Amino acid sequence: MTPTVTPYRSGRRAGRHGFLQLLHAEWTKFRTVRGSVIGMAAAALMMVLVALLAGASSDQKGSPPVPVGPGGEPVTDSFYFVHQPLAGNGSITVSVSALRSSIPTGPANLRPGNVPWAKAGLIIKQSTRQGSPYAAIMVTGSHGVRMQDNFVNDTAGLPASVSSASVRWLRLDRSGDTVTGYASADGTRWTRVGTVHVSGLGPTAQGGLFVASPPSVEGVGTRGSVSTAVFEDLRVRGGWAGGSWAGDQLGPESPSFAGYPRSTSGSFTGSDGSFTVTGAGDMAPAVRETLPTGGTRGDILTGTFAALIAVIVVGALFISTEYRKNLIHVTLAASPRRSRVLVAKAIVLGVVTFVTGLAGAVVAVPLGERLARTNGVYVFPVASSTEQRVALGTAALLATAAVLALSVGAMFRHSAGAVTTVIVAIVLPYILIAIPFMPAGVSDWLTRVTPAAAFAVQQTLVPYHQVTSIYTPYSGYYPLAPWAGLAVLAGYAVVSLAVATVLLRRRDA
Repeated sequence: MTPTVTPYRSGRRAGRHGFLQLLHAEWTKFRTVRGSVIGMAAAALMMVLVALLAGASSDQKGSPPVPVGPGGEPVTDSFYFVHQPLAGNGSITVSVSALRSSIPTGPANLRPGNVPWAKAGLIIKQSTRQGSPYAAIMVTGSHGVRMQDNFVNDTAGLPASVSSASVRWLRLDRSGDTVTGYASADGTRWTRVGTVHVSGLGPTAQGGLFVASPPSVEGVGTRGSVSTAVFEDLRVRGGWAGGSWAGDQLGPESPSFAGYPRSTSGSFTGSDGSFTVTGAGDMAPAVRETLPTGGTRGDILTGTFAALIAVIVVGALFISTEYRKNLIHVTLAASPRRSRVLVAKAIVLGVVTFVTGLAGAVVAVPLGERLARTNGVYVFPVASSTEQRVALGTAALLATAAVLALSVGAMFRHSAGAVTTVIVAIVLPYILIAIPFMPAGVSDWLTRVTPAAAFAVQQTLVPYHQVTSIYTPYSGYYPLAPWAGLAVLAGYAVVSLAVATVLLRRRDA
């Protein structure tokens, strides 16, 4: 007597029960195939090993310490400072009639140049220690009057550049830890630019004139610059020490003055309220260009590249092996709706890859970071939420890439073509953006429209509008937000999965 077998009952509950069975069957297939398990283990292991190698090989011992701002962020704090002690409250006023910038063309030559964020103005700073809190009001090369404080905050004031025909008057008032900046075009009618609370100024601060001149972006790199400002009508009131003004270079002269003739290094001349001040450097958040020896979580997770290849191979083989061994019809017979088979494979593969990638990232980052710090490498700090996003995003990147490989494998029905296609789509753009001389426009395009956009989930650096730098993917700055970049890869995976489902229904009936 032949038994009656009814593997699926009609109805929603039966459908759910059948799909769970299908998931279980695909999971059993995956975990019982030694190559799949080894491939996933290798992916996690490569992430950890590359992180350890990166941390161990980066030896920056003996490098000068990186200044840290009041908020704990790395900063650039290098400028020429003409200052006096300010005990308690007081104000300082000055006019700026010129701000000229030069860029070196050789060891003994300078040419006039435009440095948009060259700065000259007034500052009240806790001390001459790098990274100490401050508030400043300034004229700039191309961005008008600005008030800035504690490196990261920037407020716009009066527009237009400074010249003898367009003088700008500046004033800073201190009352306790509150500093207010004013600007005027005639020295009579004043406009308040901003009021800031600068915690930690202390009972006696240092205040006076300053000039800073950050590097100028030229082509695919930056070149140092030096700026000179003319100050007149300097007046102070309140708790100023009085007497002569002292001039000091804050921060190292190198690299700010690298390649300049010695006669152009930071200096000031003048008295009786009129000064000519020359300086270089910047007061700003540190970016990759100003801290080239700094590391990021993305650098530590360079092993994602190797792990990506491993999970792409596993993903493609997860279905192409069934075509190669002519088992696909047996697999499809397990479900009356054949598209569910591909969905079940995608879920199993995606979950396993996500867990693998997360485990690799969670182990790799702290180990690689500890080794890097031991070897004197400064690792850009991040908030705990950003650290979690990098780990989860890296896992999601690997999982999505594996699903994409599975879908392409279903379309091609053999692993070699599928693996090659997905590697070219994801890995090749990643290699191209890793070329330092790749034009910024090409890198920007590659990380917007190709699956390599997903690497934005590993970005931890923040571009600042008040800092001119090379903001390219090579330096760790992606044009898309982290999750938007991952969405580009997810879009490719979803479309590929849909196409593979249609082909599965038509070709493998």
